[in-house]
Amino acid sequence: MFSKVLIANRGEIAVRVIRACREMGIRTVGIYSEADRNAMHVRFADEAFLVGPPPARDSYLNVDRILKAAKQSGAEAIHPGYGFLAEKPSFADECETAGLTYIGPSAAAQRAMAEKTAARRTMQDAGIPIVPGTTEPIAGFPEAAEAASRVGYPVIIKAAGGGGGKGMRIVGSEEALADAVRLAASEVASAFGESAVYIERYVEPARHIEVQLLADNFGNVIHLGERECSVQRRYQKLIEESPSPALDDELRRRITDTAVKAAQVANYDNAGTAEFLLAPDGKFYFLEMNTRLQVEHPVTEFVTGVDIVKAQIHLAAGEKLRFKQEDIRPKGAAIECRIYAEDPYNMFLPSIGVIRAIQEPSGPGVRIETAAHHGMPITVFYDALIAKLITWGSTRREAINRMKRALREYQLVGVKTTKPFHQFAMEDETFCVGAYDTKYVQKVWGAQTKEVEDLFPVAALAATLVAHAGRATRHSAALQREIDSPWKYFGRREMMRRT
Repeated sequence: MFSKVLIANRGEIAVRVIRACREMGIRTVGIYSEADRNAMHVRFADEAFLVGPPPARDSYLNVDRILKAAKQSGAEAIHPGYGFLAEKPSFADECETAGLTYIGPSAAAQRAMAEKTAARRTMQDAGIPIVPGTTEPIAGFPEAAEAASRVGYPVIIKAAGGGGGKGMRIVGSEEALADAVRLAASEVASAFGESAVYIERYVEPARHIEVQLLADNFGNVIHLGERECSVQRRYQKLIEESPSPALDDELRRRITDTAVKAAQVANYDNAGTAEFLLAPDGKFYFLEMNTRLQVEHPVTEFVTGVDIVKAQIHLAAGEKLRFKQEDIRPKGAAIECRIYAEDPYNMFLPSIGVIRAIQEPSGPGVRIETAAHHGMPITVFYDALIAKLITWGSTRREAINRMKRALREYQLVGVKTTKPFHQFAMEDETFCVGAYDTKYVQKVWGAQTKEVEDLFPVAALAATLVAHAGRATRHSAALQREIDSPWKYFGRREMMRRT
């Protein structure tokens, strides 16, 4: 086992990994940018190294400085967390070249799944269902038009070598396809350095189901059940839960068995997540494999009792899986709300500022993953995620009720957050009965905020009248104070005496 691990990340995930290491008796090394000098993960780590200025490209993505910090500190392994360097096979290679263990899937496993069209071909060859579409990047508009005509409109354009919603375009007709392909390729090139895109049939309505996997280097693969991740905006998740309310036992067995098969086909190792699209007719399709720790991993930890971060460390140290599939017996239900520094009433636009006060929830069945603290600046340099609030209950209803209570207790002053959206969802019948899909935010929250937007003109007029009345009142009061002021009276009297 390792004696010292460097965490090549920041924020709540760095704190999460530090805590796991500390419980295992492993010393930790943090890294930080100049913007994060006072960050929680810096204070929590046993030692920390400055790796550059605030922009991520100069600090948290600066591989040379990170590897130098690892060498100087005497760390034996590096955990990438998620984001930044987490799904870059070249970083895993450089760790190995530097004599450091990369805590995560091997570079080979990452490469097998990194290029989406190659991964689609691999799964298709293995008999695993994929969304109808291309299994090679499209070369231009004629090829795109032929592919779209073959799979049927609407279609969705996706990045062949990246994720996070970058480059995604939904196209409903051939007339709109040329511009969509051009814009998607441009956005993908800007985000990932290469412009390859591919086309899939756009399945709607649909649900987003993912399966947590663990695999060792001895051919053993197990799953830890599924998570439902359909509550999204701009292809970014807002709420996750486990188990999915959309699956019965038979469908659950088929999806989890398929996920295990996908990992075996890819010779996968360490932790990963197989993502699927579930259609209304019960058919499901492989989307991709996330070759890293997922943001929403605490949901699975709550229902299975398995610490996924510790499992990652054990597997990276060359150990066999400590669990067999029959040992995994999910219990109850868990829900996660991602608290972002975003304004849900204004198209979820980022909210920048300083956290002036914060009160975190606690109590039975409540877990919070965060690095937020009083005085912490929310800047433009990094992701807007402030905290992940997770609740567990013996039933889904109990988990929802606990989330209502936890959201009410959670108080943060200084920036706007997505908390109002989460509170709405926990009361909304569509969510509470589990009947939502990937368009939930647009359809349900969009309708809710439209009613608010319709009142904006009235609110603006009322605010103007109130402000005008306030100014008039203040002017009248000031004038009265001026008249009543003994100093003014004295001055006038003195002036009259002199004249």
